[in-house]
Amino acid sequence: MKRIAGWMLAAVLLLSAGCGAQRNGGGAETAEVALGTLYAAMAESCGWDEDYMTDVEGDLLEDYYPGLGAIPAEQLLAKIPAMSSDVNEIVLIQCGTGEDAKSAADILQARIDSQVEGGAWYPETLEAWENAKVLRQGETYVALIASGAFQEELEEQFQMQFS
Repeated sequence: MKRIAGWMLAAVLLLSAGCGAQRNGGGAETAEVALGTLYAAMAESCGWDEDYMTDVEGDLLEDYYPGLGAIPAEQLLAKIPAMSSDVNEIVLIQCGTGEDAKSAADILQARIDSQVEGGAWYPETLEAWENAKVLRQGETYVALIASGAFQEELEEQFQMQFS
């Protein structure tokens, strides 16, 4: 009887360990993260109403992040201010593979580099882009966070989703 109970407990533990998680590069598990929910929490903490940010899609996505739309993504969310000179640009993506995530990170870093090298005209916007970061978590999650006023807070919110 003890042997059967032991096997049943082992099976339950094995099944529960595999549900709703993925392995990251270091072998540790990374929980599935709903990027829309994460963005909503970010926007709320920054005090952005629903009209402040707009989606970056279609031709605009290709203009800002050439090649990003061609990467197979399980989740992709790209937001910029609808009408503002403030730097607040957020891209959250979950790719299907680690290789795709690396490609996405390279594309997002190219966006930062282009802004630092002349795309950002004003001293305040240049400083914000110089502080912008591309972050990776697990094998497949990538974020671009560029925010003059909320950079550290948004980075922390992204990182906390995976701890």
